[in-house]
Amino acid sequence: MDVRRRQEDRRAATRRALVAAARTLFAQKGYAATSTPEIVKAAGVTRGALYHHFADKQALFAAVVEEEHAVLALTIHQAAEGGEDEPGPVKALIRGGDGFLAAMQDEGRRRMLIVDAPAVLGRATVDEIDGRHGLRTLVEGVDAAIEAGAIKELPSLPLAHLLSAMFDRAALVPADEINEYRKVMKALIRGLKK
Repeated sequence: MDVRRRQEDRRAATRRALVAAARTLFAQKGYAATSTPEIVKAAGVTRGALYHHFADKQALFAAVVEEEHAVLALTIHQAAEGGEDEPGPVKALIRGGDGFLAAMQDEGRRRMLIVDAPAVLGRATVDEIDGRHGLRTLVEGVDAAIEAGAIKELPSLPLAHLLSAMFDRAALVPADEINEYRKVMKALIRGLKK
């Protein structure tokens, strides 16, 4: 293995360590209560390494949020595609919503994505990140349902945005209330049927 390749591998490993340590701390403590010295200590790297990879704590947080959105989108996609108890695009939207709610029961993820991310990064940046991941998946699901003639023909992006807002709101409720929200979400999605 050449020197350049080893350096690239070390850089990638350092970046992964920083993002993983930051994710753990941001999830446990929140953005404001997490310091960069804590992050570098948990990652086992120097402060210089942090600033080599990220301009500041906010840039590191943005990388964590991006990664969380990617993982969440994959989880939603897998949930939407799984299960054949009631096949079809409407059921896929319902299963995707259920997958989202299940993934958002992780309190740290919920705090990072719904509370801290908009406050720290701004709504526009969070929407941009979501647009590359979860919202993109949701738009694809809405488009598939419209194309299949399973739901009313509505503008897919506004519909996906409103469904996403509904899912986010449901993710914030206490665990003992989540089933009531699931029932309402299913009813609303089924109400889109032609």
